Amino acid sequence: MGERVHRSVMNVKVGIVFYVLSLIPAFFARKVFLDCLGAEFIGMTGMLMNILSFLSIAELGIGTSIVYFLYKPLQQDDHAKVCEVMSMLAWLYRCIGFIIGGCGFVVSLFFPWWFGNLSTGLPLVYFAFYSFLASSMAGYIFNYKHLLVGANQKQYLVNAYMQSISIVQSITQIILAWYYRNLWLWVVVGLIFTIIGITIFNIRIRQLYPWLHVNLKEGRQNLKKYPEVLRKTRQIFVQRIKDFILYRSDEILVGIFVNVVKVAYYGNYTIITSKLVFLVNILSDGMSAGVGNLVAEGNIKNTMKVFWELMALRFVNTGMVVFALLLLIQPFIGCWFGKQYILDDVILYLLTFNLFIYISRGVVDMYISAHGLFSDVWAAWTELFLNLAITISLAPFLGIPGILLGKILSVFFIALLWKPYFLFSRGLKISFYIYWKGMMPYYLILAVFAAISLLLRTYVVIPIFDTLPLLVLCFFVIYLPLMILYMLTLLAATNGMKYFVARKPVLAKKLHFFFGK
Repeated sequence: MGERVHRSVMNVKVGIVFYVLSLIPAFFARKVFLDCLGAEFIGMTGMLMNILSFLSIAELGIGTSIVYFLYKPLQQDDHAKVCEVMSMLAWLYRCIGFIIGGCGFVVSLFFPWWFGNLSTGLPLVYFAFYSFLASSMAGYIFNYKHLLVGANQKQYLVNAYMQSISIVQSITQIILAWYYRNLWLWVVVGLIFTIIGITIFNIRIRQLYPWLHVNLKEGRQNLKKYPEVLRKTRQIFVQRIKDFILYRSDEILVGIFVNVVKVAYYGNYTIITSKLVFLVNILSDGMSAGVGNLVAEGNIKNTMKVFWELMALRFVNTGMVVFALLLLIQPFIGCWFGKQYILDDVILYLLTFNLFIYISRGVVDMYISAHGLFSDVWAAWTELFLNLAITISLAPFLGIPGILLGKILSVFFIALLWKPYFLFSRGLKISFYIYWKGMMPYYLILAVFAAISLLLRTYVVIPIFDTLPLLVLCFFVIYLPLMILYMLTLLAATNGMKYFVARKPVLAKKLHFFFGK
């Protein structure tokens, strides 16, 4: 128990440190790239990366299904079993890498129709895409061992190495873009740093797991020994397609239904939201392996206690993201990139609500994965078809709001009603009423504070805080006090927050006189 908590805390601490370190170069990078390389080029690269994300569906969910089989042998320190599973993963990921390469080549044949009108020219489009494609293939063929590190609750090592390389890459690209304004050089730097990152990380893995021996031939034969891998992979596959359409296809859809330049405009928002979501994911990625280990122990009382602790932490994160977007993102976009890059308020509200659904469902999804519950394929198909139908119907007329409405309307009922019921009935095997009894305070408190944020935004923030120094002041005098009051309200009204604070006796003692035992 102590080791599990220690590793989870390490994952979170290291993740947050590198998150903070990456923030400044990330925002400077966006500003410099837009000014020095142009909105068209940034929009084009955003679309190309989304196309590659779509091709990564070829992964089929194999990584998720195989990680499930690593929890128990890692807990039992069974090196032979781990080597068996990793050999199978290596063989499957090598196949996936080559499949993605082949599919990428076929997709690139259509670029003259999609990108033929860009002033950057098709040669640069092809060079950028094939560089991104090579990086993606190398990640599958050579970098699959990060799944073992994550399953072993050492995600902090992955974050430390990968984020360090990413930060240095961003700084290098910023400097070169500022001085040379060369689009080709920007692409080459990204490819070089991908190779450096993979090489360094694999050297560290050999030091960390000297007993790990991967045999590709045996890996292929081991598929017969683990038939559940392919069965769970088939179940996860549809959910991966659905997740891509819902959460990772924005730039493609904006490019199709609006235009490539608007991809860069919308990308200014998604670069900010992705950083906020990344911070939330640091916490979930750092704890997901611990949840898998906890579920394997079979102690339902402890499992539920941790469930409500994680739910409290998740809603703190949800509030952090929702309030930040409502209060600060529009003024920040105007001050940092220019007022011409500000999109309609309707887009902001829909984007915020979509992120609320995505973030708030995280604990349920984490527990579903830990239980290996991937059999509700119908739910993924329903979300997928609803999303496509609504997006195709609304996006040609509404543009970006139509795309966001497609996401929200297709996922709302499945994410907030069906998935919790599925977990409690099939996985935890306890009454679904317990879930809603515990969840109602979280939803009500978040709704009240979101309404307060809207009032503050309309009558205080927008009229007064219209420069970057004033926005920094707004963060300290409005956003932080609002977050503190929100967390204290959660502490007063929810058991999960009380459980979480109780892990820190010093903090619990200081707060004792406010709320009693």
